[in-house]
Amino acid sequence: MQRRHFLTSGAACAAALAAPAVLAQGGKPTPLKFTLDFRINGQTAPFFLAESKGYYKDEGLDVTIDTGAGSVASITRIASGVYQLGLGDISSLVEFNAQNPGTPMVQAVYQYYNRAPFVIIGRKDRGISGDFRSLQGKKVAAAAVESTRRAWPMVARKQGMKPDAFQWQTTDFSARDNVMVRGDVDAATYFHDSAISLFARMKADELSVLKYADAGVNLYGNAILASSNLIAQNPKAVAAFLRATNRAIVETFAQPAPSIAAMRQREPILDPKIELDRWAITAQYVGAPDTRGHGLGDIRKLLLEQQVDEVAEVFGLKTRPSADAIFNSSMLPARNERSIQA
Repeated sequence: MQRRHFLTSGAACAAALAAPAVLAQGGKPTPLKFTLDFRINGQTAPFFLAESKGYYKDEGLDVTIDTGAGSVASITRIASGVYQLGLGDISSLVEFNAQNPGTPMVQAVYQYYNRAPFVIIGRKDRGISGDFRSLQGKKVAAAAVESTRRAWPMVARKQGMKPDAFQWQTTDFSARDNVMVRGDVDAATYFHDSAISLFARMKADELSVLKYADAGVNLYGNAILASSNLIAQNPKAVAAFLRATNRAIVETFAQPAPSIAAMRQREPILDPKIELDRWAITAQYVGAPDTRGHGLGDIRKLLLEQQVDEVAEVFGLKTRPSADAIFNSSMLPARNERSIQA
């Protein structure tokens, strides 16, 4: 398939995408496998609301939702054909597409986190304040390969700091809270909403939350990704999945408790209050101020182009994918269906 045809195939059948169902041959629901970026919790509760309320089924879909192992794993799962859809970080997708030039194997089709929830959280008793420069000379915990750590040079540039301004302490995700509580490190990287576990163990006034977005690093975060094969062969299925999911996201903004309850059907051990608090943080990034202008799920192309440029420079990429190769908006639900009070 020629790249030009691939990028325009969704638009060519835009009128057909509004069909209410996409039943497979024989009248059976179309099966789709969706991989999360990580474990099940309040960050992704809307997907389980859509599943629980039968929104996917109403669209003629039989959706399986599985836990993930990070954005890179999500992208490779989709590219390999094992999964058709998933959640993954836009910067990681830029890198993947740069390393696999030509017709993209994976594209973003709905921007979930309108801003990446990247933060560094520091202990105030170690001198970490609301200024990134207070990290100078400190010890910061982070996993070996994770988006927040890899994006740090972008913050350093904006803040006039050296990329090696502090010492990285490589720490497994599961041990990050422990090293912070014990004081083995001065700070740690987090997805802001993932830090809810730390907030349960340390008082808010003991911690400083340094948001990358506050440093002027405007990055799109995790998006719903789709395989190029699915986009080309069954754009109706992608559009149907996005309609059902978007419906659940809008409802979660209005009333999050049912989504948390639906999510706990899969993970009953989770504390509903903690997960509601987690969603309250997630919502700040899903419904970032940009969504007032273009609605949930969409992007500003210029901002994505700037992100591609920054990622290419910081990650040392030899090629720079176009914004159109990264994000395909042709299957988004209607603008009026994607409105919230952000």
